[in-house]
Amino acid sequence: MPKGYWIVRVDIADAAQYQHYVAANAAPLAEYGGRFLARGGQFENPEGSTRSRHALVEFPTYQAALDCWHSPAYQAAIALRAPVSALDMVIIEGYDGLQPGQTAPAQP
Repeated sequence: MPKGYWIVRVDIADAAQYQHYVAANAAPLAEYGGRFLARGGQFENPEGSTRSRHALVEFPTYQAALDCWHSPAYQAAIALRAPVSALDMVIIEGYDGLQPGQTAPAQP
């Protein structure tokens, strides 16, 4: 079953208030198996638009990624984040198919 991912781009207007969101999102992320693969850090934007901060969160399944976002606990966290930031998020299903140049599934 493919994993699920949150791809997040955010501009933060009030870093101190944003920390309340960071604290509030920890419990739902843990509950649904979310883990950060990228969080802040260096980036280059060779094409298109961007925001000042980025994150990539992995979930064990696409459904877990959706369920976390829809959970009451995460919705409460959004209420803390929304007034002090602008955010773009995509929830996407992972890909388990053949990779470029691959002619057969990888062997474990």
